Amino acid sequence: MKHFLLFALLLATQYMAAAKPPPDFKKYLKAFEYFEDDCDACGCSATGGGMGFSSMIDRNFVGLRYFYQSYSSRDGIFNNSPWVDENFNTVQLWARIPVFKNFQISAQVPYHSNNRDLSTGHEEINGLGDVTLLGFYTVYQTTTDTTAFKHIIQLGGGFKAPTGKYDSNNNGSVNPSFQLGTGSWDYVIAAEYIIKHNNLGLNAMANYVIKTENKQNYQFGNQFNYMGTFFYEIEKPTFTLVPQAGIAGEIYATNRQFGEDIPQTKGDILLGKLGIEAGMGNFSVGLNGMLPITQNLTGGRVEANYRWSVNLNYSL
Repeated sequence: MKHFLLFALLLATQYMAAAKPPPDFKKYLKAFEYFEDDCDACGCSATGGGMGFSSMIDRNFVGLRYFYQSYSSRDGIFNNSPWVDENFNTVQLWARIPVFKNFQISAQVPYHSNNRDLSTGHEEINGLGDVTLLGFYTVYQTTTDTTAFKHIIQLGGGFKAPTGKYDSNNNGSVNPSFQLGTGSWDYVIAAEYIIKHNNLGLNAMANYVIKTENKQNYQFGNQFNYMGTFFYEIEKPTFTLVPQAGIAGEIYATNRQFGEDIPQTKGDILLGKLGIEAGMGNFSVGLNGMLPITQNLTGGRVEANYRWSVNLNYSL
């Protein structure tokens, strides 16, 4: 069963997986939360939307995740232009697989269904999104049980392939991020740190996304993401609970077209996040929600309302 799942993921992402890490490595990484906190453009997310890139319970898994994001955007360029609701729905095949000791890969294969009601009528786009593949190397981790605090430091990077359709007609006066993908090869560099004392821990992350120009001469702005999450492990004989709370921030640079900056396309947002995961046997479920604390997206023409996700994983 395990080899079949790995082979299926190989076909989807065109990358190879391998065996499980040593037991001690899995033990110290149990509470580790990957980030992927990158939206593909200012004002929306075509990937994880700050929901996290991996489970806190299942270190090696394949699973399905659904997440929903609600936005409001001005339908026009004037101050009195009406606001429209935008709904971003994503169903995602996601996985985390160790390749060899101290090195893991994480992959996401999303399918998007986005819709909005403009003054000209209902608009909807559906299809495969951009496939993301990241690799992480553990440069330091605590290796003894006698220390009061355990630490993990990981560095990594990867890319997002332009498998999702990009349509320049959606770059009008409303949200330019109403897309299935950026249409470009984008690259990620990342760093993450965990400190844990008994069952309580803190996960801190920062990553930078470098976005390139697509074939239609449009380039979404580079992006800096950061996150801090407190978590607490509740372990029982038959199940495990991991409640979590924290903040996540996203900072977007200006979009460009034909090498020229596009006004009012940069922005930033700070969100609060709450979540919980529950595991029993080889299966686990997770629920996460996020609300904006402060935001300034595309000069105030786009507003994020809320985000939430639910996932079901099978541990390999």
